[in-house]
Amino acid sequence: MSRTVSAALLRQQVAQVLAAAGSAPAEAEQVAANLVLANLSGHDSHGIGMVPRYVDAVAEGGLKPNTSVAVTADIGTLLALDGQGGYGQVVGVQAMEMGIARAKQHGSCIFTLAHAHHLGRIGHFAEMATAQGLVAMHFVNVLSRPVVAPWGGGDGRFGTNPCCIGVPLAGAAPFILDFATSRVAQGKMRVAHNKGERIPPGYLIDEQGRPTDDPGVVVVPQAGSGGPAGGPGLFGALMTFGEHKGYGMAVACELLGGALSGGGTWHRPADTARSVFNGMLTVLIDPAKLGTQASFAQEAQGFVDWLRQSPPGAGFDHVQIAGEPERAARLARERDGVVVDDATWGEIVAAGAKLGVSVTA
Repeated sequence: MSRTVSAALLRQQVAQVLAAAGSAPAEAEQVAANLVLANLSGHDSHGIGMVPRYVDAVAEGGLKPNTSVAVTADIGTLLALDGQGGYGQVVGVQAMEMGIARAKQHGSCIFTLAHAHHLGRIGHFAEMATAQGLVAMHFVNVLSRPVVAPWGGGDGRFGTNPCCIGVPLAGAAPFILDFATSRVAQGKMRVAHNKGERIPPGYLIDEQGRPTDDPGVVVVPQAGSGGPAGGPGLFGALMTFGEHKGYGMAVACELLGGALSGGGTWHRPADTARSVFNGMLTVLIDPAKLGTQASFAQEAQGFVDWLRQSPPGAGFDHVQIAGEPERAARLARERDGVVVDDATWGEIVAAGAKLGVSVTA
């Protein structure tokens, strides 16, 4: 079963829970708005279903409310930033605001962001940049229980390690390519598991390294697979997209987002910690400072128009570009409300109850 809840009510309820977990009102509202925006965009994996994990992460001490980004190195067009365990939806925005200002001033900016708690939907940051006329590239690693298997491997060794590219299009909505290097985001498996759904072949392996269609293998420990030395039970793993190509991109995100940023990479046994840390390398470019803005706008729009002229293939109504499905979903869900399955809603209600907050819809 499920319920449909208005975006306004979701923002209000989530902000109340986050405030009870220690966030100042402005921070609670900012994080809540970002989570609900992910739901509105059609990415429930990065939306309000993260609230129970955030509450637990604050209780553990890994997620630190009311924490701002710190500058650890600054040479103008190159910044090294540290999220200090703060909400990724807050320190990530602060980092982007710094980077955007530098790119507008100098024509480009490269920055690293280390030790940010879960950044959420990376496309949000690309949208911030393209709204200012900037090109954006983001490479992100994930420090949490490793849930993705290397190509040719039989267990999880790294995270879903997203990559995102945003390109402004003159007179049109931007191109926003935002994807996990696994075939699907871990959070989508949580949503599917809560709904009792199965997954198409080729996405998952179980705790023994065998193909499976059960999303639960990466959500809950598998029966009879208790981990060593009292550690967590065994889990299955997600597969990378595009076989060795997605695997290569995942490794690149780990090295650039994790190692280069100073936030670290994953190379230790899994644990039961609820905190999720991200490292990110971001490159911002201002086409106006390159001297190619006019031709860039013309060529970009010409290419997109050329794509749209393709006759629809079997099963499709028309050709789209990255970012369009999210924008369409926002219009529909803002109007009709967000559908939340009972399991996810129950987890949010329980998270609020831990803090003395009654969550209702």
